Amino acid sequence: MNSSFTIRLTDAVARNPQIQLSKPVNLSLPADGHIAIVGPNACGKTLLTDMMTGKSPLVSGRIEYDFTPLNTQSAYQNIRYIAFRDTYGSYDANYYYQQRWNAGDQGDIPTVREQLGSVENITHQHRLFSLFGINDLIDKPIIQLSSGELRKFQLVRALLTSPRILIIDNPFIGLDASTRVLLTRLLGDLSKMGTIQLILVVSMLDDVPPFITHVIPVENRCVGSLISRAEWLKKFQEEDVQKEITNRTLYEDLKERIASLPAPADDVTPNDEIIRLQNVSICYGRRTILKDLDWVVHRNEKWILSGENGAGKSTLLSLICADNPQSYACDISLFGRKRGSGESIWEIKRHIGYVSPEMHRAYLKNLPTIDIVASGLHDSIGLYRRPCPEQIEICLFWMDIFGIASLKDTSFLQLSSGEQRLALLARAFVKDPSLLILDEPLHGLDTFNRRRIKHIIEAFCQRPNKTLIMVTHYESEYPAVITNQLFLTRNQ
Repeated sequence: MNSSFTIRLTDAVARNPQIQLSKPVNLSLPADGHIAIVGPNACGKTLLTDMMTGKSPLVSGRIEYDFTPLNTQSAYQNIRYIAFRDTYGSYDANYYYQQRWNAGDQGDIPTVREQLGSVENITHQHRLFSLFGINDLIDKPIIQLSSGELRKFQLVRALLTSPRILIIDNPFIGLDASTRVLLTRLLGDLSKMGTIQLILVVSMLDDVPPFITHVIPVENRCVGSLISRAEWLKKFQEEDVQKEITNRTLYEDLKERIASLPAPADDVTPNDEIIRLQNVSICYGRRTILKDLDWVVHRNEKWILSGENGAGKSTLLSLICADNPQSYACDISLFGRKRGSGESIWEIKRHIGYVSPEMHRAYLKNLPTIDIVASGLHDSIGLYRRPCPEQIEICLFWMDIFGIASLKDTSFLQLSSGEQRLALLARAFVKDPSLLILDEPLHGLDTFNRRRIKHIIEAFCQRPNKTLIMVTHYESEYPAVITNQLFLTRNQ
């Protein structure tokens, strides 16, 4: 191996005891390599990257940097880190759920153009803008960007600075298939330039692209030795086969427990129509998101909602859930009742279980995780009504189903992003909804948890009178129960 390095950690221990890994870190990143930091949710990947970037200072050991051939040796100037939670940047602190749909609350929100600013290398900028379709987004307020568009924006903003090291947390989540191919191609081209080192922080095997040369396995808050990509793939595949054999009993147990749940006491609609949209159009300024859309969802149907980034998938779901103010100007019927006929928003939501990237982004509540799950009983962001003992038992049941029962007293903000997603999924299921709306539910989850959640969705939807709408960009994530598909195309 080449002896030159970019980052070297020697017997490194983080100063904060709450975020220390289980063993001191000894790691040297080869200057001519591209790295994947790989491991399951909550294993310590983010803790390692925080130490590498200097975000978590050391109490013992040392960290060294060598950013040759660049002149400056400042980690701040040479390392760019795109994190899962870092979406609107400094504007995340003031972001609230539903703000994306409320145009009146966006007057002081900067546009994509303003956030990207000006750069010296215009050719580099034009190439990035063209590749990611940024010209189509340039005058949009960043808060109006879809989940996938946000990822594109963040990647372009980081790449425009031409850093020596670019660290990307789960780079492909939220991106449609064609954009994932384009991103892989772009990162592959960047990996050949010799002036930038790529470090991907990933939870899924299929997120380790061919240009990666080395893998750092992290598990149980312990950082393993640097190994080649080929070694890692062989090791992972062998272990994965054995894990799947071991987990079959777990999956069957989960299915039996969910199947044994009592049927809901009330029937939400006297007929088979759950959703009806007629000639629905949504515009923001001069941009049309949805145009003349007709869609009917019947009881017991299981829909995949798909389409390219920015096609209006999340906007459509915001209309159904009454999170979008324009929903009351549209011809929408839900559970056999026309929107605007006197129902309250809480009556609409009472029979819907919902999770989305927007919800995750806005859910910054420093509450015990069981309170986060319990908030789903009343569709609140935060817990304002104390659950009774029977409701607590229901919350604990679903937390156990999703594998997070041991985290019930842990603050939501102390969880990893994957654990947070599992908690929000439990929140969506906790009231046993008739209509389950899952917008990219497997976002950021590791291989094991993705499989677990697929089995949970399938078992839940096999119960009587359950209707599903699920958004995903990965066909491999489709539950076996899917009966219908709606594909949205982006309006030009």
